[in-house]
Amino acid sequence: MTHATSSDPLPSALPTLADIEAAARIVYDDFAATPQYRWPLLGERLGAECWLKHENHTPVGAFKIRGGLTYFDQLARSGPLPREVISATRGNHGQSMGWAARRHGVACTIVVPHGNSVEKNAAMRALGVRLIEHGEDFQEAREHAIQLAEERQAHMVPSFHRDLLRGVATYWWEFLRAVPHMEVAYVPIGQGSGACAAITAKRALGHPVRIVGVVSAHATTYADSIAAGRVVEAPVTTVLADGMACRVADAGALEILKAHLDDLVQVTDAEVAQAMHALFVDTHNVAEGAGAAALAAALQQRQSGATPTRRSAPSCIGLPLTGGNVDAPAFARALQQNGR
Repeated sequence: MTHATSSDPLPSALPTLADIEAAARIVYDDFAATPQYRWPLLGERLGAECWLKHENHTPVGAFKIRGGLTYFDQLARSGPLPREVISATRGNHGQSMGWAARRHGVACTIVVPHGNSVEKNAAMRALGVRLIEHGEDFQEAREHAIQLAEERQAHMVPSFHRDLLRGVATYWWEFLRAVPHMEVAYVPIGQGSGACAAITAKRALGHPVRIVGVVSAHATTYADSIAAGRVVEAPVTTVLADGMACRVADAGALEILKAHLDDLVQVTDAEVAQAMHALFVDTHNVAEGAGAAALAAALQQRQSGATPTRRSAPSCIGLPLTGGNVDAPAFARALQQNGR
């Protein structure tokens, strides 16, 4: 993995500081900046000052809404809005699309795989989304969504796009400005918008933070693809971190991540469940699997004695709680199994 330095020019594919600031104005029409708090108990667990960014406090309970708002804003600026948008999701991207589509009066169809989160499905329907279940995983749902969009002459919204990235970068812009002395930030990787947004905000602000990507050990396409230098498909077996259950890495996101991530950590479902429990005990916030992955990675490195990017242990760590949309039975199991 190659690493860019903060003095490198901002890649043309990434939004600039002006882009992020403009995106923030769009986002703040719908909700205020989310808080970030320094949690003492998390700090004790990690042996460092620990800040948690509460993206579970957005109107849809996850960071994705930011990208949906900026994506639709750009659609509206580019000409007549489409009659219908179609996309695929495991839940949070679909809620983002539903929220923004409703705001702009556009019909929204979302494809999810069979066995998707019952509560995320209900949340999407409550936003007016027409929900279709198809396939056994996200990739099959995505391929079906592309086919439907072609058949119905609808606008297909990808899971990774620069206009999504602009909005998602606003949460990292908030976070890094609030904690200028942050040394290391851990960020989960699903389709890549969150981690690429962290890189975007870091570079736009000239912030020295080191960015550590986190993938599920049961969905390793990004880890395998970064190692190979090209997209490598990998099976998905995670049953808890659905927001990271990606079988095929996005080529655009991969180019950014392999060039600019400082490190990469894989976490198991068991480690994610332990982190969900720890977040509830230490902060009394509910985290979904992907939402707890950043803490799972930080704890793994703390417990193993590893240090991010092989440097000295950081004194200030930033963790995004990227979403809190977990089905109640799954959350109850995480608490029960780790509370003994």
